[in-house]
Amino acid sequence: MARSISFCEPSVVLAGEVGTFRFIYTPGTNLPKGTLLRFDIASKGRRIDWQTPDPDLKSKENLIFAFLENGKILSAKALDVPSSVVPQFQFVLPCDVRQGSNITIVLGAMSNKEKEQQTFGNLSQLTVQRRRPFYLYIDPTGKGNFSEPETFYMDVKGNELKSIRIVAPSVTSKNRRFDVVLRFEDEFGNLTSNAPDGTLIELTHDNLRENLKWKLFVPETGFMTLPNLYFNEPGVYTIELKNVQTNEVFYSSPIKCFSHDVPNLFWGLLHGESERFDSTESIESCIRHFRDEKSVNFFASSPFESQEETSNEMWKIITQNIEEFDENERFATFLGFQWEGDVPSEGLRHFIYAKDEKPILRKKDPRTNTLKKIYKLYSPKDIISIPTFTMAKGHDFDFQEFQPDFERVVEIYNAWGSSETTAKDHNPKAIQGTAKNSIKESQEGALVKALLKNRRFGFVAGGLDDRGIYEELYDCDQEQYAPGLTGIYAEELSRSSMFEALYKRHCFATTGERIIIGLHLAGHPMGSEIDTLAKPGLHINRHLAGFVAGCGPLLKVELIRNGKVLTTFTPKGNFFDFEFDDLDPLSKVLIDAKDKKPPFVFYYLRVTQKDDHMAWSSPIWVDCTGTLASVKPVRKMTAKNAKDARVIAKKDDFSEEDEEDFDEFDEDETDI
Repeated sequence: MARSISFCEPSVVLAGEVGTFRFIYTPGTNLPKGTLLRFDIASKGRRIDWQTPDPDLKSKENLIFAFLENGKILSAKALDVPSSVVPQFQFVLPCDVRQGSNITIVLGAMSNKEKEQQTFGNLSQLTVQRRRPFYLYIDPTGKGNFSEPETFYMDVKGNELKSIRIVAPSVTSKNRRFDVVLRFEDEFGNLTSNAPDGTLIELTHDNLRENLKWKLFVPETGFMTLPNLYFNEPGVYTIELKNVQTNEVFYSSPIKCFSHDVPNLFWGLLHGESERFDSTESIESCIRHFRDEKSVNFFASSPFESQEETSNEMWKIITQNIEEFDENERFATFLGFQWEGDVPSEGLRHFIYAKDEKPILRKKDPRTNTLKKIYKLYSPKDIISIPTFTMAKGHDFDFQEFQPDFERVVEIYNAWGSSETTAKDHNPKAIQGTAKNSIKESQEGALVKALLKNRRFGFVAGGLDDRGIYEELYDCDQEQYAPGLTGIYAEELSRSSMFEALYKRHCFATTGERIIIGLHLAGHPMGSEIDTLAKPGLHINRHLAGFVAGCGPLLKVELIRNGKVLTTFTPKGNFFDFEFDDLDPLSKVLIDAKDKKPPFVFYYLRVTQKDDHMAWSSPIWVDCTGTLASVKPVRKMTAKNAKDARVIAKKDDFSEEDEEDFDEFDEDETDI
């Protein structure tokens, strides 16, 4: 018995290529008149997917039609498919087709002229894929009884070289060696070696005593690793690549080099998914995409907990993949899920486990249908509960029932907006939309408002999400921003180390760029809580120091105190280090905690680049406790009475660090 044959012309296409593509089917048996053929392009209708063709033959471009060996042209009828936004296309054979004859389905132009086929053709998908399938279902009876489909396979390769992405660590120390990965990419971010013969890449970087220059060729693999690079001196560096043939220049994200050893800075995604791969159904492909193509250091699963969204079988698959991909010193994964409780007392949140093989907690399960019940089942060492999208009206969280032991960090930003504050208070990434079914902002969920109520949490960022409550946002006029990134300062690239760092709030959020932020108060890093009992000098001076290394020119760096801008810096470049002494009397700026806790003050950093990308450091808190809480501050302090104050401080058993705080005073008269 003869076998049917299915093949494509061409068999290899470039990502984003416009052309005319033919799918040729040779049946192994005779097909009678009236046979139904249904062609499925296997697209999800996203911007990156294969373009959906037009069955109307009156159109000039992007057509779908078929023809037989006798020249007969068959028009297609679009048929809606349940749970799919892209139709299948049905043809009806007008005559018998004998075994061994060809049936050709065409996507593209009707013309045979090459120029018109490219001008009026069909657009291939924007992502690289080996053996990309297309399906043809056949029903010889004409009654809708389709059997297993015939499959056409087409390879999609990277298009012409457009950019070079440089993957390097964000922080390092003097003479510490590190590797750099170069990714040669087309305009859609796919790896490619498709460059003109003889293309030469020149590598260098700035701030060196002796300029280093390497000559590189584009590799067949589309990427290469440069080992054992290091910097001789502290500073902020940018690795530069220049295409000698086109004079195009490409830059790495900033690399900050310290004179001493510092914690590593790791980048990743806690809440969100990939535009290319569904993070539930295609969890393995999704994780590989973030690890290998996006070059992040960590990833957390975040499906919604409902049975409809995530079945038990699907959760098992997610759990297995999270465990398999977790690898110390290479890539860290966290097992997590999204859970929505009562509004506004519980709101939407992302749970992250510290260990593997944990259950998904269902809202319909009586044992886990409230946050209080969940918190009784676990300890803070087992699970972190991250409130997300807190300002989204209808899904908001008012922070009245805040649990600081579990809710160590809060999502300040994701692709649907920032929950820092309201649009009225000049939030440039506000949650907003003009359609009736779009999500508006709820001021009760503003993070600044919660911080003023002495709710203490660090900041993380979420990415893109179109699941659960976010599913309908694409179809309405909801404002959409860039997917965010979370930066974590941790000792090592491991799940346990980063989980501990999240618990300590040693993290910050960005709108997607790898903007480096550091903030210290009296030597304590972001996320810290300091009290005046241990450091009485804080009554007189809160010495803040920090740094910003932007991925582009900085517009402003704002130091926020108690939710308001304390001072604004306007750097003239991409990089900025600062020191600032808050000499306002502590007693004048304290916030009444109103919860039988000491009065406090908090600080954090907000960064804005000229390209509108932003970043937020986690806050630092100062609690007013101890015997000096009632001391009236001096209105004027000169160099002389600053020394006198140092003497008083020693009598009151100030620490050595507090003595250093006094050393920050200038010799000139200083207002406090």
